[in-house]
Amino acid sequence: MSTLNDVLKDLATEIEETARLVEGLDEAGWATPTPATGWSIADQIAHLTFIFHLAGTAASDGEAFAKIAAGAAHDFDGSVNAALQQFNKFPPAQLLGRFRALGQSSVAALAAVPADQVVPWLVNPLPPTVLASAGIMELFGHGQDIADALGVRREATDRLRHLALFAFLTRDFGYLSRGLTPPAEPFRIEVTSPAGEVWAFGPEDAENKITGPAEDFCLLVTRRRHRDDLALTATGAQADRWLDIAQAYRGPAGEGRTPGQFAHQNCDH
Repeated sequence: MSTLNDVLKDLATEIEETARLVEGLDEAGWATPTPATGWSIADQIAHLTFIFHLAGTAASDGEAFAKIAAGAAHDFDGSVNAALQQFNKFPPAQLLGRFRALGQSSVAALAAVPADQVVPWLVNPLPPTVLASAGIMELFGHGQDIADALGVRREATDRLRHLALFAFLTRDFGYLSRGLTPPAEPFRIEVTSPAGEVWAFGPEDAENKITGPAEDFCLLVTRRRHRDDLALTATGAQADRWLDIAQAYRGPAGEGRTPGQFAHQNCDH
């Protein structure tokens, strides 16, 4: 398991790399539609800004977080939409500044949490390492939407390990979001890092196993690519079914992506 310092260092790097994706855009560029229906690039950054505002508040001010979370508990989608309106009303330069500032302040707030304590979150309290990994998941997914909108390809790095482990820990989210009962048996995940190392999670003798490139696995669990466009292999009926419903976030699955939607950008496997 990575230390909190390791995850936070990588989280800070991911925040800055996402900021660099958009910092050269003019106002028209910020309005570019992304593959997430109805969301512009500005909406994506506004959403991430809200997520880091939420995480920083959770780590530093439990009472203030509880008030925000109470609203989200009653109407999650409404809270997300309200957050978009709260942050994307700012001009691009101001929004980007707030994204960077709130992102880095959330890193600092998580770093100050004692190692033996958890941070309140929307469903259950989480260790700061897990919440930081969730931040990396958010940046990867929404950053992919931005990259796709701009027609650029991001370089995969070993920072994806935090997301791969987070997806293993949250395996059941795809079932729960659809009202399905998760299988009792464990899965084995074996993915190959960009550097060629194998990252393995779960028992070696598990009947259900998923293998393939780590980047593809992360694209699957954030629902930014359809399984048909990814070099992932499932062994076992439950693992094969999971490739259709995998998601590393709570709440509605969303539309996902269609087969071949990004064939022109993802043809180097």
